[in-house]
Amino acid sequence: MAAITRGVLFVHSATRAMCPHIEWAAQSVLGPRASFEWTDQPAGTALYRAEVAWQGTPGTGARLASALRGWEHVRYEVTEDPSFGSDGGRWSHTPSLGIFHAVTDVHGNIVVPEDRIRAVLESGASVTEFKRAMDLALGAAWDEELEPFRYAGSGAPVRWLHRVG
Repeated sequence: MAAITRGVLFVHSATRAMCPHIEWAAQSVLGPRASFEWTDQPAGTALYRAEVAWQGTPGTGARLASALRGWEHVRYEVTEDPSFGSDGGRWSHTPSLGIFHAVTDVHGNIVVPEDRIRAVLESGASVTEFKRAMDLALGAAWDEELEPFRYAGSGAPVRWLHRVG
């Protein structure tokens, strides 16, 4: 039996014209049962948001983020919980920054690989350079840009999807 994991697709902002395209892309990964309930995004004029919880095999989050990658004017995040033998992950996308990926632990914290930290330390980086490197590793710029859109979506409905077959 294959491992199963869960995650959530957070579409933080999209234009009305993009909504059906996002649904089609997500359904190509999650299956036709992926149903979106679009609501107004108060953080922007004429923008919409949606959240879809999903369940599937490890790697579903990466496939979902890839299906949505590269679209302008769309802000989204995909999370995938860790499962037996697989790390978790978070993919964040903004129009100005593109896509960011990080490995996550069982609590949703970003895991920065030991070798990445050692490389910065061994480079003789100043405290400012070390902070800049860690901000990049943690996706601070993506968090800063997405935070107003996350906050505006608190209390939004979430629907769980179970992929069969």
